Amino acid sequence: MSNLETIVMSVGGSLIVPDQIDTTFLSELKDFIIKETANGRRFIIIAGGGKTARRYQDAASKVSTLNNEDLDWLGLHATRLNGHLLLTIFRDLAYPTMITNPDDILDVPKSAKLVIAAGYRPGASTDLRAIQIADNIRAHKVINLSNTDYVYTDNPNTNSEAKKIEDINWAEFRKLIPEEWDPGLSAPFDPVAAKKAEVLKLEVAQINGQKISELENYLNNKPFVGTLIHP
Repeated sequence: MSNLETIVMSVGGSLIVPDQIDTTFLSELKDFIIKETANGRRFIIIAGGGKTARRYQDAASKVSTLNNEDLDWLGLHATRLNGHLLLTIFRDLAYPTMITNPDDILDVPKSAKLVIAAGYRPGASTDLRAIQIADNIRAHKVINLSNTDYVYTDNPNTNSEAKKIEDINWAEFRKLIPEEWDPGLSAPFDPVAAKKAEVLKLEVAQINGQKISELENYLNNKPFVGTLIHP
């Protein structure tokens, strides 16, 4: 069991709770994970905070003046709520404890076919935790599931000139995103995580989680719809 192929996968909060909790997506994700683990793969899934985090952050900011640490903690707890939702859904398959500290993955038996993780400390998003977990287990690839097909040169919702990116290296990718982390940041990948991924020479595949078939294509080394970020 210790030689299972381990997939580190960040699941954006925008997929789990785009507005209300998306049970259609969760059902598809569950079916996919059950099938893939039966076929010999092992998954570590890190839950994002998404709209739940932003709602709490926005509400608190309207009532009081908050610092970034306050905002980050609200976001962290949103990731943990979403993570616990996943842990409950996968209760028959997942390792029973949700991890927050990326180092704790080293204490999880390698026989555990599914591990659920969430946010740890202020200063970065769950993207960084995914990269740190990958580093700890010596994985070379991370999958980032979001609600878009590609990473774009700019926000396609506000800039009609934004162009999709199918393949890009870390140096070029980091020019497209801010240099520093901000709790309200809406970027395809956390800049702190991007810096570390570049140093570690990791490959990150950005895939639309609503298109599970594209995720399957990537895992099976077939052409896929999405963005590949690499050294």
